[in-house]
Amino acid sequence: MRFNRILLAGTLVVVALVVQVSVLGRLQLPGAVPDLVLLTVVALALVYGHVSGALIGFAAGLLADLAPPADHAAGRYALVLCVIGYATGLVRPDNGRFRSAWGPMLTVVAAAFASTLLYAGVGALVGDTAARHVGLTGLLFTAVLYDLLLAPFTVPFIMALARRAENDPMAVEANGGAPQGKDLASGWLTGGTGLRIGSQRGGLRMKTARSRANRAVRIKGVKGVKGVKSIKKL
Repeated sequence: MRFNRILLAGTLVVVALVVQVSVLGRLQLPGAVPDLVLLTVVALALVYGHVSGALIGFAAGLLADLAPPADHAAGRYALVLCVIGYATGLVRPDNGRFRSAWGPMLTVVAAAFASTLLYAGVGALVGDTAARHVGLTGLLFTAVLYDLLLAPFTVPFIMALARRAENDPMAVEANGGAPQGKDLASGWLTGGTGLRIGSQRGGLRMKTARSRANRAVRIKGVKGVKGVKSIKKL
């Protein structure tokens, strides 16, 4: 992984973990807890691909395993987020953009559902029966619901930051003068499709130069015809 990827991913994961533990975890919502760390891993994997997604997922899950108040074995959530990051990176389109907003939304739903199911499955293998007492169906429903409600406020922003840090041509160029809010909206609604405003301006300039050249040639042609007619009259 590149240094800018490591720096940005590490910062985003730490901030997401702090917010999740100190804010979201204290809301006492019924069922699952909104998983901001999962959304961060999903957003970064959609930009960086499956290899970086797996590495970021493993590191983020390991931090979540070690962060208090951890009540499970270390490495459990790291395994889950590693698999989710890898699978999400495989879903990433080759051109880096989705055709509609349904792509990122369905990815978030699948990630929330699969992560909760995998976490409960790994817990059952190691003898943790907490999911049975709470109810697996309720956990799955609330996890998908909370993450889906939180995703529009986090996923497009994280994807836009990742693309800008990568100098991705899909992001809106800063020199073009496009506002950042427009870039974030396009990142969620169209998977990060940017407007190449610089290229559009260059194309307009080329068209203007060509029209001026054609106009000059026409004027010279008219003057030449008038000169020939005057010579013939003489």
